[in-house]
Amino acid sequence: MELAGRGPVQAVGWTLAAGWAAVFPLASAVPNQVFWGALAAPAYAVAALLRLALPRRIAAAAAAGAALLGAVLLPLVLLSLSGRRQSEVMVVERSADLLVHTGVPYLPHPVLASDFNPYLPMMTLFGVPRAVLGNVGPVNLLLGDARVWFAAAFLGCLLACGRLLGAGSRWRLLPPLAALTASPLIALALTGGGVDLPLIGVCCLALALAANGRALPAGLVLGFACALKWTAWPALPVAALLLWRLYGRRPAARAAGTALLASAAVILPFALTRAGVLLEQVVRFPLGLTAVPTPAGSPLPGRVLAGLGPVGHAVSLALLCLGSVAVAGWLLVRPPTGAVAACDRLAAGLTVAFALAPAGRFGYLALPTVLVLWPRLAAGRARRVAAAGPVERYGTMRVADRRTGSAARESWHG
Repeated sequence: MELAGRGPVQAVGWTLAAGWAAVFPLASAVPNQVFWGALAAPAYAVAALLRLALPRRIAAAAAAGAALLGAVLLPLVLLSLSGRRQSEVMVVERSADLLVHTGVPYLPHPVLASDFNPYLPMMTLFGVPRAVLGNVGPVNLLLGDARVWFAAAFLGCLLACGRLLGAGSRWRLLPPLAALTASPLIALALTGGGVDLPLIGVCCLALALAANGRALPAGLVLGFACALKWTAWPALPVAALLLWRLYGRRPAARAAGTALLASAAVILPFALTRAGVLLEQVVRFPLGLTAVPTPAGSPLPGRVLAGLGPVGHAVSLALLCLGSVAVAGWLLVRPPTGAVAACDRLAAGLTVAFALAPAGRFGYLALPTVLVLWPRLAAGRARRVAAAGPVERYGTMRVADRRTGSAARESWHG
């Protein structure tokens, strides 16, 4: 699967991205989004022109580079140096400061929506650079910004995932990864908040590890993900079923047990000492069950129903439960047989959760979208490497054993 097809198709894609970005300075009320759109729109337009004007062998890379520079790197650096960031970034950075000074990453008596920390304790890790470096000087402003570390985790995990799926060296993965990162789907999230990006990358990596039979590393990565945010928990049964289907019960149990122990080691100390605070901020607040409403208010079906009153809120929760049961039934009836199929199952479950939850943002849908796209991109590259012949194939990719479920051999219908 190519990232965007032939040259004219890619040019059309960059042109559409330019039009979409140009809407933000005109229609958005969020200053950071307005700033991003003003920089990203011309960058995407330049990318479209480069894709059509340059020789084919360099056009795609040059277009992706221009988009990456103007839609990601430049706005991220400028926003970091000016100290402008969305509330979720401030929450993560504040949580690290609280952990350093009080031992608990949660405010005991939140009053405003920005006082709530809806993330599990491991998310605090991304705020540690700010707590250590502070806000003095441009280098500290940039390197202390949690968004930089969100992006680093996201990119590192996707590169590792692609290599596990058989796509060859990291250099082969850079062009599609650059184009994906420069796309409006990721660029806007990365420059504004980016808090869900490490979750996307870690889930992709965990499922790729499971598809390759690496139960213990998969369990550790899953444990890390499950200690970041509650939305990572559906990845645990998906990975366990993938391992069970390909390698048997013991690897599946080993991965699941490792994940549970690793996440419990992070969460339990706070659950035992601050159970009420954790329940209020991590569970009730994201579900819209607290007196302070969550700012996640995109008009998704669950949010629209919840806005109708207590009955609508109950209906949205009931539909959420029914949708989750339906996806779980599909997972049990047709367990995944490879990384692509596993990511598809997880993406379906997360889409149902985000669409039917009483509170949500359109930005959350980036997670299931990348879960669907990236394994397919790596799978397509793996097949091209395999088709290049024995010399190139065995020189650039690790040969999967008979049960890896790697993307080079995986059925797209599994």
